[in-house]
Amino acid sequence: MDYINTTTEEIARQLLGKLLVHQTPDGIYSGYIVETEAYIGVEDMACHTYDGKRTQKVESMYQTGGTIYIYTMHTHAMLNIVTKEEGDPQAVLIRALEPADGMARMENNRKVTGVSISNGPGKLTKAMEITKELNGKMLNESALSIDARLGKTPASIAVSARVGIPNKGEWTSKPLRFYVKGHPYVSGMRKKDYQELVDCWL
Repeated sequence: MDYINTTTEEIARQLLGKLLVHQTPDGIYSGYIVETEAYIGVEDMACHTYDGKRTQKVESMYQTGGTIYIYTMHTHAMLNIVTKEEGDPQAVLIRALEPADGMARMENNRKVTGVSISNGPGKLTKAMEITKELNGKMLNESALSIDARLGKTPASIAVSARVGIPNKGEWTSKPLRFYVKGHPYVSGMRKKDYQELVDCWL
């Protein structure tokens, strides 16, 4: 994927269905991305680099597209993929995925079964043992990669405002969240809106 010459919004769309792979000493985890959010850098009031903020914690955001940016929220690691050229701090948050390899270990890591394994950004990182040790490293040049060859194509992509972005002016309601429509592993998806997994993909 081109993480530099494409808009962050389009990258967030393109990541849906891609296979995220984490290689660990104990085995491989993988899952299909089903939900993302775009963060548009210095102009985006909800972005960590709004108005050009640059601290050690967000330094990875200022690196070249394809850099991994992981921050901690309420003890949960949040996985982002940096987009655009170095110095233009934009990124895509990976919010949810459908487990593939390592399902039993994911269940053990999360102490749950079913969609709760990875239907949220902090849940999926705990399930896949993704930690801040990966912050600042390059995707596909580290233990974390995206295998586009083994990806799936969403049957339908839905768009909405991002989750948990209050009091950010127009940025609170901007349609920057993208997800596979009806997919049970999407965060906050109501059971009545669930589709069968086979119907979520082409």
